Amino acid sequence: MNAKIKKLRADLDKNKAKISELVSRNKEIERQITELENNDILELVHSHNLNITQLAALIQTMKANPAAALRGEMEEPEHEEN
Repeated sequence: MNAKIKKLRADLDKNKAKISELVSRNKEIERQITELENNDILELVHSHNLNITQLAALIQTMKANPAAALRGEMEEPEHEEN
């Protein structure tokens, strides 16, 4: 076999291995970023003493009327009575 072909195939295999390692590393970095972002969100929610119902109401208000949410004009969630 041509020596140049052998060298190119070896380079190709080496590059494929590097790419695989980098893809794995990127996935790990993305996982860490997501974990840190989630921790930041939790800290923010807890620092404002929001419970899950209040957080859900805030998100719904932000979707429906962002300006009202920024002014603090959130609707109170309805409570079911048994």
